[in-house]
Amino acid sequence: MAKSRGARKAKLPASAGVPAFSASAPDTRVYLGDCRTVLSDVREVREGKVDLVFADPPFNWNRDYERARAVETLAASGGGEFETWPDDLPRENYLDFTREWIGVCARALRPGGSMWINIPDDTAAEIVVFVKNELKFAMANWCIWHYRFGQNRTGGFINSKVHALHFVKPGGIATWRPERVLEMSDRASIYFDPRTLSKKDGMPAGKRVPMDVWYGANWGRIQGNNKERRHGHDNQLPEAYLERVILATSDEGDLVLDPFVGSGTTATVARAYGRRFIGSEFSKANAVSAWERIRDIGMINKGKALNRSSAIFKARGVGKNNAVVRSLKEGSVGGAESEAAEEAQA
Repeated sequence: MAKSRGARKAKLPASAGVPAFSASAPDTRVYLGDCRTVLSDVREVREGKVDLVFADPPFNWNRDYERARAVETLAASGGGEFETWPDDLPRENYLDFTREWIGVCARALRPGGSMWINIPDDTAAEIVVFVKNELKFAMANWCIWHYRFGQNRTGGFINSKVHALHFVKPGGIATWRPERVLEMSDRASIYFDPRTLSKKDGMPAGKRVPMDVWYGANWGRIQGNNKERRHGHDNQLPEAYLERVILATSDEGDLVLDPFVGSGTTATVARAYGRRFIGSEFSKANAVSAWERIRDIGMINKGKALNRSSAIFKARGVGKNNAVVRSLKEGSVGGAESEAAEEAQA
């Protein structure tokens, strides 16, 4: 196999297991450097104590993960080296890099721990084959994050999705709490079907486990005018995405690992919900900006994407005395869904 190319202009300090940033209650740590090396120095990683891994790695699309803001951020924090990740690796080198960081994360997980990987079409298949066949992890979910503002192009269909791959390490009990992330069913939000008030699947009236294509309010790409936006970061996931992952596949007090901290979304959401966190970030500028968000700002849209309808059709007209409409308006089916009841009577 080809040997992975190193980072350009990188003069990173030796980690020795010392975080660049840390906070308590809950324990939150960010380490600076290449995740393949710095995370191996962390005790919980060496001992396989991590409950949940979420990774949104570089896509190797020749993106500039620093941008102009990096210089300003470094200056404000007292200066330092300007590290640039090589996001244009030869294909086999990129796959080597991918297998290496996944291997570190796999070893960090406890038996039964979950690993989520956010990845586009061009590498999803290789990751699935590697994790299932080589690491022997079970595939629990293959979800799609769908967004409307894909990069415009004419040579092919416009990409409007990323894969959310969910694996479970063998040998232990997986954490699965779908009741925390329920959404309103189409039967309730569109048709106001009375049968939704007497469900027999164990879910509350009008609710269902979310589908494996994720979209809706608070789920779009983080554009420049979005309140969640962290300027100077090339790519940023919505809080709703991490909220669903963390609530459904970890418990309060669990340890969450993100090898690519980036804008800090995983750590911010984990901290907001009482999870401990460890992560690594190659760029000092990104780490400084992310830590400001993690420590001082926190979640902006906590809970706003929960218990909502993701229906793509408007509610069908129904009478005022319909029992489901009354339940929606009174909040017995769900608070955010009362909007659908109001619309149905309009």
